[in-house]
Amino acid sequence: MADLTTQEAAVLEQISRNPFAGQQEIADALGIARSTVAAHIVQLIKQGHILGRGYVLPEPGHIVCIGGAVFDRKHRLQSPLAMETSNPVDSVHSFGGVARNVAESLALLGERPLFISAVGDDQTGQHLLNHLRGRGVDLSGVIMVPGQITAEYSAVLSPDGQLVFGMDNMRLFDLLTPAALARIWSHLAAASWVFAETNLPAETLEALIRRQGGGRYKLAIDAVSIGKVRKLPNDLTGIDLLFLNADEAAILLSGARATTLDEAMDAAQALQGKGAGMVQLSLGSKGVVIAGEGTQTTLPSIPATVIDLTGAGDAMVAGTLHSLLSGKDLAAAAALGNLMSALTIETTGTVRADLSLATLESHARMRMPAPSAGQPA
Repeated sequence: MADLTTQEAAVLEQISRNPFAGQQEIADALGIARSTVAAHIVQLIKQGHILGRGYVLPEPGHIVCIGGAVFDRKHRLQSPLAMETSNPVDSVHSFGGVARNVAESLALLGERPLFISAVGDDQTGQHLLNHLRGRGVDLSGVIMVPGQITAEYSAVLSPDGQLVFGMDNMRLFDLLTPAALARIWSHLAAASWVFAETNLPAETLEALIRRQGGGRYKLAIDAVSIGKVRKLPNDLTGIDLLFLNADEAAILLSGARATTLDEAMDAAQALQGKGAGMVQLSLGSKGVVIAGEGTQTTLPSIPATVIDLTGAGDAMVAGTLHSLLSGKDLAAAAALGNLMSALTIETTGTVRADLSLATLESHARMRMPAPSAGQPA
């Protein structure tokens, strides 16, 4: 930008990388005085490069999504996996990450989520942010980390779309510490819902659960995987809605994996006994159970032609949260999430490209079964 001095450009670059950096932090990074940074910020505001530091009232129904922003590489085997040799595959590259997928889906459904994550200062990170920006996601909570690559996930899928194994490099999210969130806690405190997932450090999840910076938000957490669910505390009090599958529930309960819907409901109630307010537990093709808000409900799976299962759980989370933000009860919200999950596995994208309220409503009329009758909890 030709109208900026060298120092002004450097200050603006620091703010672009971390919009929540304090003046002293910027000064330390650039080796200049804090007062000099303050003077440059005044000029940047006057020139329109920064919008200022005024008070902003939260929007009704505001939601914050915290967690992974990832570049996904999916390789679908053309025939069953043969070990210790080359396997022909069909490959698809896309943007992923649980919280990123949920944020994008919410934006496509008309919400404006605030996304909090960390990306590298590489080309992949730039493309990922540009894509989300185009979807209408608020990226003011994303930290761009100099000298780091954006997180990656590689999945090998069977010919019928089932996950054979996955590999991830998620160390970048270790930077999303409680101290990092403290700078933007006012955004969390003002939210109606905060969605977090277990790619975050355990101490950050604990801070959100215990609301260590204050706030009356409702907290939804996705367990993500059997390895990462172990980050959750034994006492689940403070989690208003827990999304997980039977394998993850078995880890939290130190018990056997549920194989029937009745067993899954027992597991969901046991998780409530550990403090979770509401539980949405998926049993894959057998359906979903919901425990909370005074009812126990079972949703059958919606028949779908499986193309790729990646992103199905994230779609269910997004559909459920969108409906809750719209004032629906948990059973109705979970039913919409169930439909979004089915729609997602019928495409190769981690987020269905044509997702919109109109698309969702059209498919709901044709394909969404009614939930079973709720029973008193």
